[in-house]
Amino acid sequence: MATALTRPFSTTANRARCLVTAVLLLVTLGACASPAGEGKDDPLPVKSHTDDEAWTQQLTEHVARSADSQIDPATVDPFFSPCMGKNGETAPDDRYILIHGANATVPVAQHPEAVRRIRAMPEKEGLTIEGHRKTVDGVPDAVMHAPGRYPLSVDSVAHGEDRMALIVITPCLVPPASPTP
Repeated sequence: MATALTRPFSTTANRARCLVTAVLLLVTLGACASPAGEGKDDPLPVKSHTDDEAWTQQLTEHVARSADSQIDPATVDPFFSPCMGKNGETAPDDRYILIHGANATVPVAQHPEAVRRIRAMPEKEGLTIEGHRKTVDGVPDAVMHAPGRYPLSVDSVAHGEDRMALIVITPCLVPPASPTP
């Protein structure tokens, strides 16, 4: 059974911290906007919750491997949320975003090196790193944000602990239409 110390969203404070990070990324990046080069009225990509969750899980595991770590399966915490427009409006077509959080075990002394390795992965794929830090007052306290179609956030979960939170946020997606009976 997972404890509050192992799940990224298990405590109100951890969930609030992760959700604030996610909301800031969404507001900054306009996750519900159409991808670059497409019209604002073009249809959103269609993806089932199951497929989206599997894809974000694979991406999160890829990020953990780039840090020479592994995801703790007990900490995987997908959070589906309705996709909101610029003024907080929602549509009746069940469009959604997925905030996929998980913890990777990384010794605290290795957090700066883990962020360096993780940072190299999106840079190789042409993504820009919006911001990162490795230490605060000489103590490892890693944070990295990479904007893009699927924003990525890496964060030391709790100062002085051997784990990092990895968060992937999808753009707005629409689930496949249900077949009519």
